[in-house]
Amino acid sequence: MTQVFTPERWAFEITHLLNVVLGADRFPIDVAQVALEFSRNRFASDPIVMVKGDNLPTFDGALYPAPKGRPGWGIIYNNAISSKGRINFTLAHEFGHYLLHRLAYPNGFECGPQQIVRWDSEYGQVEHQANVFAATLLMPLDDFRRQISAKAKVDLAMLKGCAERYGVSLIAAVLRWLSYTERRAILVVSRDGYVLWARSSEPAWKSGAYFKTSTGGPIELPAAALPLNPQFLVDGRGERDHPAGVWLRAPVHETTLLAEQYDFSLSLLALDDAPPRQLEEADVEEDTVDRFARTSRAK
Repeated sequence: MTQVFTPERWAFEITHLLNVVLGADRFPIDVAQVALEFSRNRFASDPIVMVKGDNLPTFDGALYPAPKGRPGWGIIYNNAISSKGRINFTLAHEFGHYLLHRLAYPNGFECGPQQIVRWDSEYGQVEHQANVFAATLLMPLDDFRRQISAKAKVDLAMLKGCAERYGVSLIAAVLRWLSYTERRAILVVSRDGYVLWARSSEPAWKSGAYFKTSTGGPIELPAAALPLNPQFLVDGRGERDHPAGVWLRAPVHETTLLAEQYDFSLSLLALDDAPPRQLEEADVEEDTVDRFARTSRAK
């Protein structure tokens, strides 16, 4: 019977090997070297034989089979990308496709920035799995928790330190932190005054603090949001306290970064603690806040 490996299990196996060989404090991971050596030892007849940058004008990374008649696979990344963290996550994403999906997709993958930046389960199961593998490999949860505890109040500066430790983009570090924090927080990714997508921590989601970006029409940013008020930003960064009724029905502390390399803004919304509640139909009122936030009352 063939054993099926999940994204996490593949990442755990490789993490264990790296811990044995290099020790626990071995970050950031050299994904190219790991992909070449691990695939050669685990899948000697069908390994990754090449990892390199190339001109990829329409996507960030790709996993290609070797030319017909030759075994193996190649991972290619867009050499126009200036962010090393973005390249590192792209390589890990394509390595995940190799481990998880190459047999089902023999022609390989071409992945744009949306597939690699957005790693929620609603976006697409195959891309989600590749991103979960990449996040778990590059940012092991036990080590991340040692850097920032689950109860800690966090800002983008703290998360930037983790991004540098693991050699990933800030957005990847924020999403990893949101996966385990006990704080109520929401990452909002926006462009041109509209929410592209958002991700809530579990405590925020359970309290009804989230944005429904997968259904319904476009969600406009509130007029007071920092991405719409660059006069409050210094070098593309800033923070601001908002009263209830601006972002959500509860007060919010917003920290924002204009991510020029992605052509969008990152806003991390921090809320005070609140008990979980069940979202009910009666909570949804057709006022301005509801049409913007599309969320329940966050107390």
